[in-house]
Amino acid sequence: MKSITILLSFSVMTLAETPAPPYVQAGKTVKVSEHVWLIPDGRVNLVPNIGIIVGSKATLVVDSGMGPQNGRVTLSEVRKISPAAPLYLTTTHFHPEHVTGFQVFPASDILIRPTIQQEEVANESKAFITMFSKWSPAHAALLRDVKMRPVDVTFRDALEIHLGNVSARLFTAGPAHTKGDNFIFVKEDNLLFGGDVITNRFFPIIDKNVASWIKVLDELAALHPAKVIPGHGEMGDASLITRERAFLAGMQRRTRELKSQGKSAEQTARQLSEELKAEYPDWENPEFLKPGILRFYEEAGAGKAK
Repeated sequence: MKSITILLSFSVMTLAETPAPPYVQAGKTVKVSEHVWLIPDGRVNLVPNIGIIVGSKATLVVDSGMGPQNGRVTLSEVRKISPAAPLYLTTTHFHPEHVTGFQVFPASDILIRPTIQQEEVANESKAFITMFSKWSPAHAALLRDVKMRPVDVTFRDALEIHLGNVSARLFTAGPAHTKGDNFIFVKEDNLLFGGDVITNRFFPIIDKNVASWIKVLDELAALHPAKVIPGHGEMGDASLITRERAFLAGMQRRTRELKSQGKSAEQTARQLSEELKAEYPDWENPEFLKPGILRFYEEAGAGKAK
């Protein structure tokens, strides 16, 4: 079944200015810890932060970029760092900019993701690809020849991948940005890939998993990572998790306050959007505020954030 609420949230972007082409940039890859390299997103919408975890025996690639063109750039950057090692591939969630570039990677590479995320890939990817393709000619061109790569390995809750002198733990923690968010923790480097459950100075896209999202952030914070790579935005430390949680809990709490004062959903969305833009003046994508506030408004009274 299609996630209609998420689609409506994402479709708000079509009302904004024509977005910059979401191209993964070659030659920008940086080493961020002993075993991890990062192809940074450059703060361009629909370009994810792409991770490369290099061990003595194998390499794990986290997310791919959108479509075959970006996938080829990602593969080229991986091979500059890890020329011949076997590759494992994984995706933080099912949205097209994170998964659709892997089709150009060799068939011998092993794609791994949570079972619940794979169900989202199978059931919802087509609708998202169609929608993303409408945003600009560049988006349409990137997604024109997409063929979803078959998954090789799925797991329910967690899976440890041993790359030689370093390992990566892939795990789920409950619904948040999507049902099947996949986190990658590199213990030796004390580094966490948060996917779009954690972003840096972007207003998050909120669907129907808000209460669970806050709990997931609490679980991630308990890892005490020294470095956090968000789905979008600059790398940071555990304060990114704390800030994301404070934002979501504050939005939830303030929405309930305004609703209890008798304000309508539209009034609440309008007032709170302005309050949050003033409170977070350097955060991008304010068009995502209204859908999130309306979701909180629907859920008001269903429980309280701590």
